[in-house]
Amino acid sequence: MDEQPWYANYPEGVNKEINPDFYSSIPAMIEDSITNYGRLVAFENMGKEITYAQLGSYINRFASYVHHHTNLKKGDRIAIQMPNLLQYPVAMYGALKAGLTVVNTNPLYTPSEMLHQFNDSGAKAIIILENFAYNLEKIIKKTQIETVITTKIGDMIGGVKGSIINFAVKNIKKMVPAFDLPRAVSFKKVLNLGAEKNPKEVSTENTDLAFLQYTGGTTGVSKGAMLSHRNVIANMEQLLQWMTHGGIKEKEEIFITALPMYHIFALTCNALMTMRIGARNLLVTNPRDMKAFLRDLRRRQWTVLTGVNTLFNRLLNQPTFQDMDFSKVKFSFAGGMALQKYVADKWKEVTGTPVCEGYGLTETSPVLTANPLIKDGETGYIGMPIPSTEIRILNDEGKSVKPGEPGELCARGPQVFQGYWNDSEETKNCFHKDWFKTGDVAVMDERGFFKIIDRKKEMILVSGFNVYPNEIEDCIALHDKVLEVGAIGVPDPKSTEAVKVYIVKGDERLTEEEIREYCKENLTGYKHPKYIEFTDELPKSNVGKILRRIIKENDLKNNSYT
Repeated sequence: MDEQPWYANYPEGVNKEINPDFYSSIPAMIEDSITNYGRLVAFENMGKEITYAQLGSYINRFASYVHHHTNLKKGDRIAIQMPNLLQYPVAMYGALKAGLTVVNTNPLYTPSEMLHQFNDSGAKAIIILENFAYNLEKIIKKTQIETVITTKIGDMIGGVKGSIINFAVKNIKKMVPAFDLPRAVSFKKVLNLGAEKNPKEVSTENTDLAFLQYTGGTTGVSKGAMLSHRNVIANMEQLLQWMTHGGIKEKEEIFITALPMYHIFALTCNALMTMRIGARNLLVTNPRDMKAFLRDLRRRQWTVLTGVNTLFNRLLNQPTFQDMDFSKVKFSFAGGMALQKYVADKWKEVTGTPVCEGYGLTETSPVLTANPLIKDGETGYIGMPIPSTEIRILNDEGKSVKPGEPGELCARGPQVFQGYWNDSEETKNCFHKDWFKTGDVAVMDERGFFKIIDRKKEMILVSGFNVYPNEIEDCIALHDKVLEVGAIGVPDPKSTEAVKVYIVKGDERLTEEEIREYCKENLTGYKHPKYIEFTDELPKSNVGKILRRIIKENDLKNNSYT
């Protein structure tokens, strides 16, 4: 690795390199954890706990079913489509042990989105929550899917409580639309049949594909990022170095997993990291149900919470959240979108602990950089490269720029993906030599700390000036009557583009004039929003990231600027 400016300020005690081949595969890591932490609780959901030893038994049953009751073979793709439930780690780890490649699928996808992902990946199997099976029925005949496993929310809660949950969800809350999937097998039956025999031995190499992790599609049609076992293990080991320096200890931690595990952030930082260190992972099935979410937070004295800016902001706006006991909390970790200063400051004020911002992408398994965890990071900075990671800021000619100058953030390291599934052209386009081009505009200061200015494709060009939506949003979000804000560029005959903002009010008395006056005081002229529109909500991704692309698409459908 070339010497880089950040080494001078690298956190003392953090190794600059990790061994990406520490485990031969993810199943090898899981087996090690089951052996070492057998009696400890691995996962908890809706009051139900399963130990590492119990999890190991369920994983074997699932893998055995794949081997003895399906036609699936090593390398075949299996889609998993459900929220955070105990079934998720069982199915995911069981599929990996069986030698399959996991295709994580957002349960809120429309039938057309499902069809694209299943056909693009060539998925031959799926495990899906019954609540969403009616959508699968609409498209399954157009796919290669042969094996269908359905599950109910309460299946692993068990006993009377699990039965009551399943009855209420289907018959009282009416959350399970009717569906007809004649070939479907229930998750419970899978585990029962899988208990009859041991799974077969599968030789998994660390270069084999573990996940086809589809990009969120914030800049276009989602693509399947090919993540090998080595990619994901490397990122896990990199995070282990960083988090250990931040006070994380083996067998002691309680992680709150409110972000969905089908998203790369929670997949690596929660589902896999907790297994690596013998932590208890408390799964939040529906974080939008704030009452239930707060009950989960009170259930245990948690030590680590991962989230996105909107999640932290929502919690801070709950009066009862501020009355909780935060004495065991070590830190919270933010990613997925920019962490706004007022949210970070308020979080520190309420909890007494920092939100440490990191940065990464689906294509990088996901983490590339993070702020040091032993002290407060600087809000707005994404920190410095984690171990065995190189970062450079390149201009359009592929040359490194000087500190303080903007350019495209590019990276290389063992966590960088193998390319896009069945898309060699897109794979080629996202690399400059062996440097992965993130598509984000960033700067590095003299200390070696990096700051994201904005998405390269979302930059707004106003009369020849580059305007970054993040800067506009960060400014307006500080207004005490603003709850959320999204900024986009719209066509303008005089200035090429003009700034438009969509605002969710935090106070109904907020007016357009107040925003304009506020912007005059805090932003230079060409950055002022020409158009201001109030809305009840902003479109967000599955993890709560505001989707400017959707805002812009909807805006251009409804408005003309000629």
